[in-house]
Amino acid sequence: MPTVLYSENNYPDDSVERRIYGNEIRWIVPKPTTSLADLSDEDCAAADGLMILRYKVFAKDLERFPNLKAICRMGVGYDNLDRAAAAERGIMILNVPDYGTTEVADHAMSLALALRRGLLLHHELQRNDPPATWRYVNDPLLKRSSVQTFGIVGMGRIATAVALRAKAFGFRVVFHDPYLPNGVELGLGIERAPTLEALLEQTDTLSVHAPLTRTTRGLLGLKELSLLPKGAVVVNTARGPIIDIDALATLLKSGHLSGVGLDVVPVEPPVEPVPELMRAYRAREPWTLGRLIITPHSAFYTPQAWDDIRSKSAETMRAALVGPRAQNVIPPESD
Repeated sequence: MPTVLYSENNYPDDSVERRIYGNEIRWIVPKPTTSLADLSDEDCAAADGLMILRYKVFAKDLERFPNLKAICRMGVGYDNLDRAAAAERGIMILNVPDYGTTEVADHAMSLALALRRGLLLHHELQRNDPPATWRYVNDPLLKRSSVQTFGIVGMGRIATAVALRAKAFGFRVVFHDPYLPNGVELGLGIERAPTLEALLEQTDTLSVHAPLTRTTRGLLGLKELSLLPKGAVVVNTARGPIIDIDALATLLKSGHLSGVGLDVVPVEPPVEPVPELMRAYRAREPWTLGRLIITPHSAFYTPQAWDDIRSKSAETMRAALVGPRAQNVIPPESD
């Protein structure tokens, strides 16, 4: 009977595991841990499958798992796993791509709309002491959806959900994703930019939905973001290192960008010294007020999505260890 080791104790009982694994898989849930190092050698040696949520798995960590056949990242992104080291040991990397899709899409649109409608800008001005004049603010942030191009980097499940939402709000939607075959845009009723540069040059509101890989790390730096029209808004609910956060600070402070919404930052949780953008945000510097929204990598969360992580991860691991066939397998050589 294969054994699945949960590296983190995130749920109050094992009712879901009992339902999904039944008598075919044994599972181990440790006492609360702070890292993989807290797991016992005995449990690591017994594990055929390993569940990972927040922890990082390096090559040296895998040495403790002589019988490991599969690692399931309990989420969509898998940049916290050393895929090359796992491939050398014949270990499958699995993920859960079908949870939280609507939550992240809603969050991305919420950030974009909150900024583009000036909600936070007016909010900040009206709670000043004394409050601002009781009237609208004429600001580059506020722009009718139907005269904007909503640009999307990457067109996976979440981005597709965002594109449909943006269309419903009246935006012209354009995306760039060099990995998708021709014709995807026709099925969605949106447009496709041939290059990243072509996308950025026409985008008023940019939403990032690419995975973090060797090719997307640092994809959007000062040079690229400067291609956006003056007054553009940037939203990132994907991974922090895709965007140069210092470039965002430079362009927001100069006024080239009129707003930024981030659910992710390069180092999570942030550590001192934090990037200039976060420092100014926490200090409530005037150039950030109403123009910068930061949420703590929470776009995925609802109680329903949290439950989905648990059940879908277990289903994915069960398929890999007892069949009928492995699902959601991440290719070891992909970017």
